[in-house]
Amino acid sequence: MDWKDKLGEAFGVEVPTSEEIAAEKAARADAPRGDALQQQGKEVVHVVIERKGRAGKVATIIVDLKCDDEALKALASQLKQQLGVGGSARGGEILIQGDHRDRVMQLLRDKGFKVK
Repeated sequence: MDWKDKLGEAFGVEVPTSEEIAAEKAARADAPRGDALQQQGKEVVHVVIERKGRAGKVATIIVDLKCDDEALKALASQLKQQLGVGGSARGGEILIQGDHRDRVMQLLRDKGFKVK
């Protein structure tokens, strides 16, 4: 009996084993995250401005997108073409170079996203 089991007994809580935790993580990783278009109108997408770590240059960042990387890159590509700027998409975020917060918010609303 290790300390986790003793702690679980003391508080009347069942502590999951490391195998159960690993299986749960694998199940979450294997689950498809969905298309960006499926998220439209369901969850709020946040648009923020950031300067930190960019040598004083401004970047517009779209966060809280829950979709796979391919759908994220497709949406980023559309936004970059409509704005005529550069950027990137990875890790659930789209980075647009420059301060385009208002135009990005309007474009996302036109596509059906809830934006703050």
